[in-house]
Amino acid sequence: MTAISRGETPAPEGLRFVHLGFGAEAVEYESAWQEQRRVHAARFADEVPDTCLLLEHQAVYTAGRRTSDEERPLDGTPVVDVDRGGKITWHGPGQLVGYPIQKLPRPVDVVAHVRRLEEALIRVCAEFGVEGTRVEGRSGVWVLGDTVGAAEERATLGGLNLDFDPRVTDELFDPRLNGPEYAPSNAGQRREDRKLAAIGIRVAKGVTMHGFALNVNPDNTSFDKIVPCGIRDAGVASLANELGREITIAEVLPVVEKHLRAVLEGAELLPRAV
Repeated sequence: MTAISRGETPAPEGLRFVHLGFGAEAVEYESAWQEQRRVHAARFADEVPDTCLLLEHQAVYTAGRRTSDEERPLDGTPVVDVDRGGKITWHGPGQLVGYPIQKLPRPVDVVAHVRRLEEALIRVCAEFGVEGTRVEGRSGVWVLGDTVGAAEERATLGGLNLDFDPRVTDELFDPRLNGPEYAPSNAGQRREDRKLAAIGIRVAKGVTMHGFALNVNPDNTSFDKIVPCGIRDAGVASLANELGREITIAEVLPVVEKHLRAVLEGAELLPRAV
């Protein structure tokens, strides 16, 4: 397996990458959050260039500002409440996390920043042979499920087939209480839409924080304790599961850096129209 270097990836100008820790050196969430704040302050003061922190986290649930109580773990598993947008998610081994800390023109176009991160990650997925896409009204990168009318084929291929799906009609339905056939980690078996990369950001003083989490080869059953991103009618995916083979953070890391650099450095940064 290719080793992952720590420290900065040198570049003559433009976006700087900093590796905080992977594998046995995976980073505790609060430590990374503190480092984000330090780099954010330095970027606001123009002491450092645009910087993307890249890392794996030790296992943790984090909740954005819009998280509802009914989306949290039922068993009292601790959750770290954070100042980003979005809802609750999981971070941990096998997931590549990136925190682009970038100065943008004001008033900041937050949607455009999210779209750039999505575009970079869609390109990453494509390079590994996975078709990632956007879903209207839902941030992140998705693998689309079957079109309407494919239920018969789904059953013949051994997937989990829900003859009647209460999630469609019951607002109080809770997938956490209803077994593996509704578990987010089994969305691939059900051939439903499934999220491959989550995005949640914050912008303060015109500088971005937080960012993306790309599922490379994690244990996706960690998502089954929560309602991931508050979405009850879809699930989660990973590159390893979609490809049907082992794939490592070390393989994916340089590809992520390449496409983040191409998209973020190549973009024409414009203020939000007012």
